[in-house]
Amino acid sequence: MPKRALITGGAGFIGSHLAEQLLAAGMQVTIVDDLSTGRFENIAGLESRSDVEIIIDTVFNESLIADLIQKSDVVYHLASAVGVKLIIDQPVKTIETIVGGTEIVLRHCSRFRRPVLITSTSEVYGKGSKIPFHEDDDLVTGATSRHRWAYACSKTLDEFLALAHHRETHLPVAIVRLFNTVGPRQTGQYGMVVPNFVQAALKGNPLVVHGDGNQCRCFAHVADVVGALVKIMSNADCYGQVVNIGNNEEVSINQLAQRVIQWTGSTSEIQHIAYDEAYGDGFEDMQRRVPCLQRAADLIGYQPTRDLEKIIRDVADSFSA
Repeated sequence: MPKRALITGGAGFIGSHLAEQLLAAGMQVTIVDDLSTGRFENIAGLESRSDVEIIIDTVFNESLIADLIQKSDVVYHLASAVGVKLIIDQPVKTIETIVGGTEIVLRHCSRFRRPVLITSTSEVYGKGSKIPFHEDDDLVTGATSRHRWAYACSKTLDEFLALAHHRETHLPVAIVRLFNTVGPRQTGQYGMVVPNFVQAALKGNPLVVHGDGNQCRCFAHVADVVGALVKIMSNADCYGQVVNIGNNEEVSINQLAQRVIQWTGSTSEIQHIAYDEAYGDGFEDMQRRVPCLQRAADLIGYQPTRDLEKIIRDVADSFSA
């Protein structure tokens, strides 16, 4: 019998691609998602499959989650609050969803001894300025009065809790810090820059850049990322580890906007607005966010294979389809 994987947040952008990757590897998949940020259309094509179970519910339905974890062989916990806009607009929901949901999943994975992957984020590096970011670097975040950092601190607490379970009960848990995952099915609803830029370019609308646009980011194709997630949970050496997964090809947001316009053949212009106008008073951002990928390379041979042009073209094709 194929092994069964449970994916919380499986109707999300990354979760739906992960489901397809696991199915292609011959596994059975259970998807749980409350559709608060995920979309049913991401997984609608899987519903008729006999090796897929789709449940529209929340990770806070603890009896359900306990039952599903017990019936599964591996758990991928992707359910979370997503996007800067949601974090700024709904900080209470952000904290409760991230910390509370992860606590439930970890507790029952520990109870039933199920391997679990926890998705964290590059946001935990906060205001760190040592580039590239290594998994064991000190973390520096802003004041608690800055709602911007609620997400980073909540994800940091997730990591502490996961590693505490590993130390105390030897729970087979791996933590992945994701760096700006992009690709088909991602929407710009919660502030994701690439789909927002691509959609604007395809419509001939201005590409809106926050701040001066000199802040730099690295973007990874979702296909590279989900492949890494599967490999991590297939390698026991990853348990108890924090691993960066992303792409280390750095680009400024101004350059990103220019390349989106170029590669989509758009006539759009670039428009700059202040952070305060976009997110309210006192918003703080990171100037650079570049991952060190050496640990991922050492553990699973990870190397991103899809560059920024491939990412932008795939996103554009998905919106044009």
